Amino acid sequence: MRALARPLRAAIVMILFAYAVSTVPAKAAAETAEAAEAPAIAWKPCPENAKVQCGTIRVPADWANPAGPTVALTVARRPATDPAQRIGALLVNPGGPGGSAVDFTFDAPGFFTDELRKHFDIVGMDPRGVGRSSPVLCSQDLVDQRPPLLVESARDYATTIDYNRRLAADCAARTGPVFGHVDTGSVVRDVDALREALGEQKISFYGASYGSLIGEQYAERYPQNLRALVLDGVMDHSAGLGTFLVQETDAAQDSFHEFVSWCAHDDSCVLRGQDIPALWARLVARARAGTLENPYDRPAKLNQSDLITAAFAAFYEPQWYSFAYYLRDADAPLAKRRTAVPPSVDITDHSFPAVICSDWYLPITGFPDLHRRLSILAGRAPQMAASPLALAATVGCLGWPAAPANPQRPLVAPAGLPPVLLIGSRHDPATAYAWAQRVAQQLGPIASLITYEGWGHVVYDHSPCVSGAADAYLIGLVRPKAGATCPGIEPKPYGVG
Repeated sequence: MRALARPLRAAIVMILFAYAVSTVPAKAAAETAEAAEAPAIAWKPCPENAKVQCGTIRVPADWANPAGPTVALTVARRPATDPAQRIGALLVNPGGPGGSAVDFTFDAPGFFTDELRKHFDIVGMDPRGVGRSSPVLCSQDLVDQRPPLLVESARDYATTIDYNRRLAADCAARTGPVFGHVDTGSVVRDVDALREALGEQKISFYGASYGSLIGEQYAERYPQNLRALVLDGVMDHSAGLGTFLVQETDAAQDSFHEFVSWCAHDDSCVLRGQDIPALWARLVARARAGTLENPYDRPAKLNQSDLITAAFAAFYEPQWYSFAYYLRDADAPLAKRRTAVPPSVDITDHSFPAVICSDWYLPITGFPDLHRRLSILAGRAPQMAASPLALAATVGCLGWPAAPANPQRPLVAPAGLPPVLLIGSRHDPATAYAWAQRVAQQLGPIASLITYEGWGHVVYDHSPCVSGAADAYLIGLVRPKAGATCPGIEPKPYGVG
């Protein structure tokens, strides 16, 4: 769930295969050639980056009603840098839900290796409801009114349900026919429509974080259309409520422990030598009392949910160095204040709850049930209390007016699916390492799992070992050895090393 993703300034973690030779009937081959001569996408240089081509495709807002309203989906393509060595199209998605695959394509040279980009067109399509693809739009004021995710009373529980219903109604009214059809199952249909529009018989797919769910469900529905599939930061869409909450929270707490451990031995940690759990306890107490200010947006206040979300966001990269300064400055009560500036826009993109609540069935039966579950989580995670991501998918969907269109179920590897490469980070705060293990088990012998023995969420670009193994698979279809691992690389402050 990468959107979302990286730096501390993110208030909440808002928080993919090439041409393959095959035997086809003459008529089908002629149709393929004809499609190649008359591509469905009218490519033009992107306004943001002339080296990248942009275009649109139109798809049904509701795939169950193909004759109904349509929506425009924006696509970006960065052509392979060595046309003579081009293999095909690598479709990419950075996760979220809410991350822009178009932006990811713009930024591809800073993420993917030069060797990989020689061989593939990097193609990113903003999923329906996201970014430039008929985005879910909501009132900025209403989004800003979101109650804390850590619900502490029956009254707060009722307030949260009322808020979620008002938010859903507001977003539905502003968004149009695509609202209510932004589930990953619908996105998968869009991805195959894109494959056809590209004129590709098969595609390769790189899915990061929530993008891995797109890859998993595309593999289930269209195994014959895949050449290769890489899942980095793996979602397990079979997890029930209890497993989801516990494993997500354990992962977040593990990342807090790793931060403390780093700070104890690294001279670049501004808090080295201090009792970080004690400092954290002070900040939590002030947050609960309503007296903790955002150190970089004073005098705006932080509640406990805000504080754990700031930590969670910092653990994505991870940004331990910056987070240590954040905690130090938050603990200093006399820092310079500034006057808060109200937002200048009244409507904002806000696809996260609409997608999450369409993909996950995580039923809470009432406040006593939620209170019991939160108490269990707090006992397991004394600093983090609960994973913000897990709370966003449970508390954030309380009272949502529609049942999920794409609820979780075990992943089934269909006949004809090619080998799949999974990448799991041992200390991933967002998609627990156990999820990568379980998805590998569900896929069976066709799955290869590379374990990055390090930190952070989505790690292709963290380690030459990881990217080398992924490139060998994507380019040459070479699978890593069973049990393959890559050593962890401790993060350094930006600009150092």
